[in-house]
Amino acid sequence: MRPSGEGLSDQERYDQGMVVRREVLSDAHVDRSTAAANELTAEWQDFITRVAWGDVWSRPGLDRRSRSIAVLTSLIAHGHHEELAMHLAAARRNGLSLDEIKEVILQSAVYSGVPAANTAYRIASEVFAGEL
Repeated sequence: MRPSGEGLSDQERYDQGMVVRREVLSDAHVDRSTAAANELTAEWQDFITRVAWGDVWSRPGLDRRSRSIAVLTSLIAHGHHEELAMHLAAARRNGLSLDEIKEVILQSAVYSGVPAANTAYRIASEVFAGEL
């Protein structure tokens, strides 16, 4: 697998992206997303697999732990709560501990605001209820 989408065909980028997407988000999540694709969303599923996962998440510049930290921070800042729950679980698969996730949320509070952090802690508590 090449480290980024450079020089890859669309099919190779898709295949590489699907491997990374499954490793980060889980087979169950990806299977649900692809099974739910329809005439409206099929091209979107292809696009995010090729670009987000086959290009960006496959780049060598950051490891997956670091990418998860960046994603969590951005999702908290922008209030993307549905994506936050999914990426909290992905961050655990990428090696972040609950304490590290707690620190990411706390750090986000300073720069994204207390309401954003309150919501992030609530969602994290729901996602990790069995671990707390």
